[in-house]
Amino acid sequence: MTDRSIQLDGEAAMVAFGERFSALLKPGTVLFLHGDLGMGKTTLCRGILRGAGHQGAVKSPTYTLVEPYELSRGRFYHFDLYRLGDPEELEYLGIRDYLDESSISLIEWPEKGAGILPSADIELNIRAQGTGRVLTWHTNTEKGEQLADNLTELLLT
Repeated sequence: MTDRSIQLDGEAAMVAFGERFSALLKPGTVLFLHGDLGMGKTTLCRGILRGAGHQGAVKSPTYTLVEPYELSRGRFYHFDLYRLGDPEELEYLGIRDYLDESSISLIEWPEKGAGILPSADIELNIRAQGTGRVLTWHTNTEKGEQLADNLTELLLT
């Protein structure tokens, strides 16, 4: 499946991208966010959650591992696995109860949960380029491919 990318200049552009992207997410979607510290993974999640109707602050759940959001568009779970010591800890967290067909899961640092996490529908990688960021996405499922196609179409309008 084809990788696609976009250049985003600044935090406001990352949030705006997330808000537009949010409109395309459907229940049951698993989204992985890759990137070094400070690349904007949580900023992108803030945009996605705002696009889904969340009005409050969005903080990285680095210590709690997961932050739930009950929104009019459904249930969103924002995971940050940066501090996860062992993927097996996700079993104790009850990860399988979160990742169901009725919720949307945004997972930062998914490589920390390798072997326990399911395959993502779509994976986003954020890297620095100049003063901005390049966001590249890759799909792993048919649902992810449809999402990527819709995202490409949205960005062209």
